[in-house]
Amino acid sequence: MRVHELAKELDMTSKELLALLKDLSIEVKSHASSLTEEQAGQVRARVSGGEPAREAASPVKTKTEARAPSGGTAAPPPVEAEPEAEPEPGPRTLVVKGSVVVKDLAEALDMKPNQLIAELMGMNIFASINEKLDFKVAKEISEKHGLTLEQEKKPVERKPAPVTKPETVPRAETDRPEDLLPRPPVVTFLGHVDHGKTSLLDRIRKSRIVDSESGGISQHVGAYTVEHNDQLITFIDTPGHAAFTNMRARGANLTDIAIIVIAADDGIMAQTREAIQHAQAAGVTIMAAINKIDLPNAQVDRVKQQLQQEGLAPEDWGGDIICCPVSAASGEGIDHLLEMILLQAEVLELKAKPNRPAMGFVVEAKLEQGMGPTANVLVKKGTLKLGDAIVCGPHWGRVKALINDRGNKVRTAGPSIPVKCLGLNNVPEAGAEFLACGNDREARAIAEERTNAARLSQLGSTPRRASLDDLLRETDATERHKLSLILKTDVQGTLEAIQQSLSEIKSDKVTLNTILSGVGNITENDVILASASNAIIVGFHVAKESGVNAIARREGVEIRLYSIIYELVDDIRQAMTGLLQPVSHEKVIGQAEVRQIFDISKKGKIAGCMTIKGRITARARTRVKRRNEILYEGSVSSLKRFQNDAAEVREGQECGIRLDNFSDFETGDIIEFYELEHVAQEL
Repeated sequence: MRVHELAKELDMTSKELLALLKDLSIEVKSHASSLTEEQAGQVRARVSGGEPAREAASPVKTKTEARAPSGGTAAPPPVEAEPEAEPEPGPRTLVVKGSVVVKDLAEALDMKPNQLIAELMGMNIFASINEKLDFKVAKEISEKHGLTLEQEKKPVERKPAPVTKPETVPRAETDRPEDLLPRPPVVTFLGHVDHGKTSLLDRIRKSRIVDSESGGISQHVGAYTVEHNDQLITFIDTPGHAAFTNMRARGANLTDIAIIVIAADDGIMAQTREAIQHAQAAGVTIMAAINKIDLPNAQVDRVKQQLQQEGLAPEDWGGDIICCPVSAASGEGIDHLLEMILLQAEVLELKAKPNRPAMGFVVEAKLEQGMGPTANVLVKKGTLKLGDAIVCGPHWGRVKALINDRGNKVRTAGPSIPVKCLGLNNVPEAGAEFLACGNDREARAIAEERTNAARLSQLGSTPRRASLDDLLRETDATERHKLSLILKTDVQGTLEAIQQSLSEIKSDKVTLNTILSGVGNITENDVILASASNAIIVGFHVAKESGVNAIARREGVEIRLYSIIYELVDDIRQAMTGLLQPVSHEKVIGQAEVRQIFDISKKGKIAGCMTIKGRITARARTRVKRRNEILYEGSVSSLKRFQNDAAEVREGQECGIRLDNFSDFETGDIIEFYELEHVAQEL
């Protein structure tokens, strides 16, 4: 029996059952782990006996209670936790100032830095011991180890708002934990062409519609909801991972779970690997749906083996990727797939605050006859209401109508609910963020401000991403450097050879991150991903598809094509070296001894000197030494031979020297001349 099956039997959440198993010293990895009959019996005995299963401070909540809607009545829990004699101490809290460094976080978590770095690598984050972490990432890791991170709140000096000028920034809403309620998960299907993504979506949509199919389903909504076990799931119906990445490039993190669809007869193909890489780059939870299991040549275990080779170990093989064998043709496994989606959503603890102004993203938008500009939006936070004033990019408007995924008009849409919105003054871009404002004046002011900012930015040069020449000039010694790369080749054998050559470039200072590699020409989708990830595109014996040059110029992405492998590898190595700040070395070129001092009242003191070693120049840096003690470091104001200015004075020659901001010379002082040499670091 699986953990989640026993949790369902006992009317508990999987998370609560995992805590109970830990309390009983029963080691399991996840909600899909198997339990023996003896272990299941121990759990049933503990629950029926009313013994404490969790912390003594709070009773065990049932699934019904945990998911009760706001204002609803939840059934009383069947199990109450008995208070213990001594309450356990609460979770630790650490207030941090500024950024969180890997080394400091490891110390706070009582971990070795290399252990924390390994855990970060498991999250597809490559960081050095002195690198600063994103606060959300640091908070997520800390919570796994029982430590709560909080950022220090700096007091904000409030200034009175001008009376004549409308507010141009929406008021910030603070979401308190007690105000958050569970929301439906947002799911996207990705994968190779003809592996059944559309068929699966159609099967789910037609068989799991919330109400009857009366009124039909809008054909181009872009997202829709289905119901399973009295819970909602939102599916984004995108044409593929190109649109998926396009939205991520604009900052629209719509998806909670990405399901990789793989045909059981074909296995993992080129686009499947590309879809996996896109999902990993987006940082979303990944599941696998092995489709077409009804075919006679279906090989589910072979697909699982291929997934393991891609670094996605199936859960029933000891990994953490949920794999669901399904058939879009017969409907087999669809219920199990939906159950696993809800189970994964339960583990992710997806929550949002519905009672606040709405915020979300545009899934798709267009100009429709009889409706004007329409935007199919997905609400992420708050509740979008009829009549709300909204701003979306440089556009604004008042919500005139909201149409759900079944073509019916509605008055509100809460978190994770997709609707078609009418009322904007123009068509926004896919992936653009929308915000509900207090009134029309506020929305119009924000839209006008964004329009003016966009107009000013267009007057400048084309935005540039990363180029090899830029990378050779970039220097920042405070962070671990990373070179992101998209690699496309003509054949698989060449791809493997280049990847092997690049893997042999060893460096403790620079990380080479290949975010996408594949066979075929360079596509617009590659450019969009490079723009989102600040990467360069390298092609070997491939061409650019139509339209690639235009979008690359617009996004400022550099594409380099090669026909010789060693030239490609050498350029990448030079780019990695160029990310390192050159090391500066001093090179002493000469010394002069002060023999006599001339006091010129208008121009200050001049040191009459003899060059005793090497040569001295007017452009070199200088330092004044007196009995091996350094009195001054600076530059030369003037260098003269007799009455004439001199660019250089050689050993054994006399000269007059005046320095910037120093005139306290004494006979016998040594003026040392040196230059700074910048030497490139080695990888």
